[in-house]
Amino acid sequence: MDAELVSLIGKVKKAAERSRPLRIRGGGTKDFYGQILHGEMLDTRPLAGIVSYEPSELVVTARAGTRVKDLEAMLAEQGQCLPFEPPQFGVASTVGGMVAAGLSGPARASAGSLRDYVLGVQIINGKGELLTFGGQVMKNVAGYDVSRLMAGSMGTLGVITQVSLKVLPVPPAESTLMFDLSETSARQQLNRWGGQPLPLNASCWTDGVLLMRLRGAQAAVAAARKIMGGQVVEKDAPRHWMALRDHRHSFFHLDWGEALWRVSTPDTATPLNLGPTLVEWHGAQRWVKLPAKDGAWVREAAARAGGHATLFRGGDGRTPVFTPPAAAVARISQALKNEFDPAGILGPGRMFLDF
Repeated sequence: MDAELVSLIGKVKKAAERSRPLRIRGGGTKDFYGQILHGEMLDTRPLAGIVSYEPSELVVTARAGTRVKDLEAMLAEQGQCLPFEPPQFGVASTVGGMVAAGLSGPARASAGSLRDYVLGVQIINGKGELLTFGGQVMKNVAGYDVSRLMAGSMGTLGVITQVSLKVLPVPPAESTLMFDLSETSARQQLNRWGGQPLPLNASCWTDGVLLMRLRGAQAAVAAARKIMGGQVVEKDAPRHWMALRDHRHSFFHLDWGEALWRVSTPDTATPLNLGPTLVEWHGAQRWVKLPAKDGAWVREAAARAGGHATLFRGGDGRTPVFTPPAAAVARISQALKNEFDPAGILGPGRMFLDF
């Protein structure tokens, strides 16, 4: 066990003994996300580096402090990638923070979520114990899949120290098509395309324009372009999708008093009609800009559509960031929290108003 890991374990044990809260932090690029930040800083960046990489097995194991940018560069050298396109809100974004936040980019509706690609994790629980879950193959789970439970846990169940991820080859062909459509027409067209054998990879609708990204075999992409029509976008397409992934797209600029809401709905749901909207994931993810004080209105609209809403950016500290879970889910969540972090020192208040 190396010195960096021993040091982190020691800090967690001492915090547990003194009931002192810890704020787990990697690159700090997602400090805006969540309810509140509280506690003594626990920096995971010293735990950096690739533990193992087997391109032929499509598996990589990286330490939590490894920059996502560096991991992706290494994968690209072998013609491979993280298919879920993790958002990077800065070059300091780390692998541990990526998994803890559980966020996926534009390709999520077609390629799957980050959670789907987590094979195993090593964590330090709230008692300072070093635990390993999962492994380096897909079929390694007997019972509760704890490794994937860490995806989206926001550091409230354990300090992620190491992650094993499934990776995939970069698709040989890619093309972006543009269509002038209303939100309703775009949704209907996306549903029709979704029922056909087309290499749909990502979509983005805003301000009357729908962009579709195709990825796959050369022949499949070429055939899809003929079937779907639209205007081919070549020059600026990669830049657009990266800006969308990392929220550098102009839509994500917030004026004074605005907040960014992430609304998850069935892809068949009708428009929410809540104001400025950007639609991703073939209709299943909708970004809306409204003040945090309008949270009840946003959440009511999301619930009517069969979904839920998250206050992603621009919160006021009083409005719940995440939709409060149902009673049964809350009991399970609390039981897991008690098991992994009995002293309640890991990220108190980061997910819910419980601090």
